[in-house]
Amino acid sequence: MTAVDRVQPAAPAGAEDLLHRSYGGALGMTGIPRPPALAARGGSWFQGGAVRLHLGIEADFRPARKAHPGLRGTGIDASAACLGGHGAPVVRDDHLPGHRRFSSEDP
Repeated sequence: MTAVDRVQPAAPAGAEDLLHRSYGGALGMTGIPRPPALAARGGSWFQGGAVRLHLGIEADFRPARKAHPGLRGTGIDASAACLGGHGAPVVRDDHLPGHRRFSSEDP
């Protein structure tokens, strides 16, 4: 293997508007069109730099407590402030020496 092609978290049915506000607005990712053969399944695709997220719809969705994408970028303080400004919780984490990081959730 040479790279991760995409990460595919799940979302509840009817969440597409929330996904665009969260990933497009709060994280600044760009929505990318889904192939017509997959569009009927619901969900949304996003890209930011080399990172691609394909959010799939699950009818019996239950939020994962531990599974998550770990995104790396620049401007961690600005990213945390932007997420917080969009209503997402921001929890700073200093448990890994030498790393500045935080966790958040979809609002």
